Amino acid sequence: MPMKSLQALALASLVTSVSFSARADEVPLSSDASNDHYETQVLAVDPANYRVTIEGLDKRPVSIPLTDQAKAMRNLKVGDKVDIRVTRSVDYVLNTSVDGAPSVSNDSWINRAPPDSLPGGEVFSALKVTSKITDIDMKKNEVTLLRPDGKEVVVTVNNPKIQAHMMNLQVGQTVDAIQIEVLKVETSR
Repeated sequence: MPMKSLQALALASLVTSVSFSARADEVPLSSDASNDHYETQVLAVDPANYRVTIEGLDKRPVSIPLTDQAKAMRNLKVGDKVDIRVTRSVDYVLNTSVDGAPSVSNDSWINRAPPDSLPGGEVFSALKVTSKITDIDMKKNEVTLLRPDGKEVVVTVNNPKIQAHMMNLQVGQTVDAIQIEVLKVETSR
């Protein structure tokens, strides 16, 4: 994992909950999920500047800026173990209403450890990108989507189950790509 990714994970670590409920007018198209687990340790604690340095996956130090809301940071010590678990899922959902608009929404929530305990917590984030169907090519099994940035992208539908439902698609319907990430961080001695 690149150092920036680990830094982004760790940054959010001492901090999040998401709830996306499926609406009755949405049809699930596909989904994918992955889990990652990282174990590392605290190399330095700088409470005056709200920074913690952990050992990166490549054994090099990774300095992580925290917010002043990281009250449990004062309980961290060099050598504390850091356990990071990341769960990612992406779901593609067809919205059966027509004339939706491309859009992006991003939400996140934080569930922090109590201030009198070792730092940790969960960060939950959800990114929803809505694209509009502008063309359907049944012979090529392709769907053209208008993204929120105004660009069109052609998606080839390879899944035979979804190909069977392509005849029910309509220009103007929207497809939501919903990415949910849960980052759980625990520290221990």
